[in-house]
Amino acid sequence: MKSPALLLALCLAVPGFAQAKVIGTTVPAQPLTVKRIADLPPEQQAPWTQYLARSQGQMKMDQAILAVERTGLSDIVYGKTGDGTKTMPLNRDAAWYGATDARHIADAIVSYQTPAGGWGKNAPRDGALRQKGESWIAGKEEGWHYVGTFDNGATTTEIQFLARVQAQFPGEDGNRYRAALYAGLNYIFTSQYPNGGWPQVWPLEGGYHDAVTFNDNALSDIAGVLRSVAGGQGDYAFFPPSIRTQAGDALDRAIGVILSSQVRIERQPTAWGQQHDTLTLMPVGARNFEPASLSSSESAALLLELMQVENPSSAVVASVHAGAAWLKSKAMTGVAWVKVGNDKALVQDAYAKPLWARYYSLETGQPIFGDRDLTIHDDVAEISVERRNGYAWYGTSPQKALDVYAEWSQKHSQ
Repeated sequence: MKSPALLLALCLAVPGFAQAKVIGTTVPAQPLTVKRIADLPPEQQAPWTQYLARSQGQMKMDQAILAVERTGLSDIVYGKTGDGTKTMPLNRDAAWYGATDARHIADAIVSYQTPAGGWGKNAPRDGALRQKGESWIAGKEEGWHYVGTFDNGATTTEIQFLARVQAQFPGEDGNRYRAALYAGLNYIFTSQYPNGGWPQVWPLEGGYHDAVTFNDNALSDIAGVLRSVAGGQGDYAFFPPSIRTQAGDALDRAIGVILSSQVRIERQPTAWGQQHDTLTLMPVGARNFEPASLSSSESAALLLELMQVENPSSAVVASVHAGAAWLKSKAMTGVAWVKVGNDKALVQDAYAKPLWARYYSLETGQPIFGDRDLTIHDDVAEISVERRNGYAWYGTSPQKALDVYAEWSQKHSQ
């Protein structure tokens, strides 16, 4: 039972608290299919048809390779799962990446690279190397799931770690790491959609995984790798000019899809969703409790990405100003999202940092909250206790983008 004081705080802090109700249902995102491609204008179909065929062919190849490896094995060996510990640190001094521990992690990373060139997620990289016939992904799943993904920093983190290690072995000892880096970069090139975005998982596995994914900064992480390669400096200096050019072109197309997918409401550019439909680029839902919406966290990350563009075009400048204005308009002050007993709630706090809801309605612009039964609510207190406490419904991270914007806007006026 919530105390009267807490209930009062909630009423004051949450817009529309007294009128809380179920306001909608999360609609699952559509996968990329032959039928959907056929509905496109004829002149747009060819690149998408080729992309889908390439994905399907790669999945068949990956599955065939694993099947051959398992021929004659008495037991299926599943990929190892981690406990959440970060095993690929990217913040050590350069010498550390030439030492034994880093070399072992790099060897494990190479051993778990999928035939397509990517990596699975949430797997420890500081343990034993992959065995013959072992799953490339973590966990005991019979299905073909996340076999190559950008989710949770997968693939981009492995690439960055290998780049640091290879730099410490410029001779023959570093060749296997550079070979893995070429394959990983090719994975990024090959999986990029014709419109410049990326799916969460490649080869494609359907559902919301096929959507153009901004969630958990997937596209921002990819863009960061491409920027490093295109720059050809430091750990990435070994890439030849042709690869740098290809990375630069891919990065330009990534910036293009960010601009194209910025949601306009009454013709005014606003922000972005967690993921956008592969073909229409409109925000779409993902998991049952992740509705189609505008997302503060992902929008902030995309603004940070756009503000790194050198010599930004007028379109980039306008996009950043509009996105920053949207973030400013959604900032909540004087409230904090905190643990209250065994629950979480919004409470008044005059000293709290500016706070943003994770999701905002495309129709009303107000915060919305999803639940596992697909229902969408206008009050976080109305969703299940499990979801209320198990998801980041509010956060302060967008402030970083606004801090950068304060300086950036002095150089790039509207």
